[in-house]
Amino acid sequence: MFLIVALLLGSRADYSHAAIPILNDTAKWKPAFSKSTATSSTPAKPKISGKRSLATLGRVNDISRFKKRIGPVVTAATTRKLNRKITSKSAIIIDAVTGRTLYSRNPDIQRQPASTIKVLTGMIALKSLNRSEKVPVSRKAARQPRSKVYLDQKKRYQANDLINAVLLASANDASVALAEKIAGNEKDFAKMMTLRAKLWGAGNTVCKTATGLTAKGQKSTARDLAAIFRHAMNDPEFSARMKKVKTRTTEGKLLRNHNKALWQVKGTLGGKTGYTNAARQTYVGKFKRGKDEIIVAIMGSETMWSDIKQLVTYGFQKKIAMSKETDSSSSTELVADL
Repeated sequence: MFLIVALLLGSRADYSHAAIPILNDTAKWKPAFSKSTATSSTPAKPKISGKRSLATLGRVNDISRFKKRIGPVVTAATTRKLNRKITSKSAIIIDAVTGRTLYSRNPDIQRQPASTIKVLTGMIALKSLNRSEKVPVSRKAARQPRSKVYLDQKKRYQANDLINAVLLASANDASVALAEKIAGNEKDFAKMMTLRAKLWGAGNTVCKTATGLTAKGQKSTARDLAAIFRHAMNDPEFSARMKKVKTRTTEGKLLRNHNKALWQVKGTLGGKTGYTNAARQTYVGKFKRGKDEIIVAIMGSETMWSDIKQLVTYGFQKKIAMSKETDSSSSTELVADL
C-alpha cells in the first residue's frame, strides 16, 4: 500500500503536449472482465482493428482546426465606402424573398424613371394580350424617338414580338403600339400602369407614358422600382424573358438585351435599364448567389454598371453577414436552453 501511494505522488509527468486519442467507431473491445480474467488483478486491454484506428484532436490550446471560416464583415465603414464609390442619386437593395431593405440611399426621392418603367408596360401586355395577337402601329407609335425597332405603320406585328422588343430592346415604338392596342391610347394605358404600381406597393409612382420618356408629373422612386420588379419577377413568363441575352422575332429581326449585367455580373437573373437627360441612368435588376436573392434599383447614376457591381457585391456580403448573426444568435439561445 505504501508503495502504491509513493508511486502516485512521485510520478507527475507533463502531459500538456500529449495528443488525445479518439477511438475509431469500428474499434473492437475485448470485455475487461471475461471468465478467464475475472480473478486477475490486471484489466484486459482493448483491441483496436484497422491501420488508422486512432485520431487526434490536436495539442492543448490549439483550436485552429475548429475555427469557422470568417465571412465578409459589413460595417459602417464599409457602407460609407460604398456611398463614396457610387454616383447614383438614389439607390436601394432589398431581399428579393422578404422585401427587407439591406441598403438605401435617398430611396424615396421622386425622380423620372426613364425606361425602367417599361417593366409595367411589359407585364400589363403579358396579362392582356394573346401572344399571337396582331398589333397595329399608329403614326404616333412609329414616330417615337430611339430606342426603337423601327416599326412599319403598314404592318401588324405579333404581340409576343413587341413584348420582347419592349423588355429586351427597350423599344419606345413597340411600347406605344402595345399601349394603344390595350387601352385605346397611351394616356389611359399610363393610368393602368399607375394603378398596377400601387397594387404592388409602389405608391409614389405616377406614370404618364408607356415608354418612360420624360413627361411632366411622371415619377417614381428607387424603392418603388425595386417593389415593382420584385413582383414582376415572380411571374415565370416575365422572368424567363428578362434573362434572355438575345432573341429573334417571327420576321427574323434580332433583338439584343440592353442589360449588360447578364454577362458582366455573376448571378444576374434579369434587369431593366433606362436613360434620359432628365433621369440620367436608371436600373432595376434581380440577382442570385447560392440561396440568396436580392433586388437592386438605382436612379440618377452617371456610372451605372460600376454602381450596380458595387451594390450587388455589398448586398450579398450583407446577406452573408446577417446569416452569420442569425446562426450565432440561434446557438446562444440553444446554450441558454440547455
